[in-house]
Amino acid sequence: MNRRTFLAASTAAAALGLAGCATGPVKNTDTRCFELRTYYSPPGRLNDLHARFRDYTMTIFKRHGIESVGYWVPVDNTDNKLIYLLAYPSREAREASWKAFFADPEWKEVAKKTEANGRIVSKVDVAFFQATDYSPAIRTGDASHGGVFELRTYTTPAGRLPNLDARFRDHTVELFRHHGMNNWAYFHKMADQPAADTTLMYFLTHKSETAAKASFDAFRKDPKWVAAKDASEKAAGGSLTVQDGVKSVFLVPTDYSPTK
Repeated sequence: MNRRTFLAASTAAAALGLAGCATGPVKNTDTRCFELRTYYSPPGRLNDLHARFRDYTMTIFKRHGIESVGYWVPVDNTDNKLIYLLAYPSREAREASWKAFFADPEWKEVAKKTEANGRIVSKVDVAFFQATDYSPAIRTGDASHGGVFELRTYTTPAGRLPNLDARFRDHTVELFRHHGMNNWAYFHKMADQPAADTTLMYFLTHKSETAAKASFDAFRKDPKWVAAKDASEKAAGGSLTVQDGVKSVFLVPTDYSPTK
């Protein structure tokens, strides 16, 4: 970038009142494959599923190179869900790990024992992701400080995911932080996944659901956000999300989750 272009860009950012956050976070170079798995448990069997993960599955996962990142249940868990995130060095490593896991004699015995009174998982949803270049480093440990996680999924019109990424990278992530929201992780679907070119998924953490509402109320009224939103939509030729294209679910970590 030559000096004239740099000065023009700086002036534009200052005009929006965003010069302090226009550079965004340090670029994330995490190339791991992440797998988000959602299990639906039959009525009355969710605690049995938790017990299996707590007592057996996570240990067997580790033995086969499957990294447990986090385990959660929705605050409003009417569907008896367990949502969890795994990590692998690559997609190929994932396939090898799961092949070894399913062939493990201990796992076969555990599955048989824990399903003696019927299946404890009735449905499984699976999706594969990679971290965005503006995601904070994705680590296990204390992320919510005793509060709640929020899983948010955005769907963009065709061709506008890069515009949405630019807005998050240059403005939104820092404005979230300014309004008391903790940016835990941001993901794109891997290229072979359905709607990969129109989906952004990310996790925030909040002290509580009430705190989340207060933070978002303040965020949406922030003149810097209003300016960034207007400028990004003007550049893209319209909204960066489709109608009803923003989904949110509040989650709490399980007692055995590596990330809390």
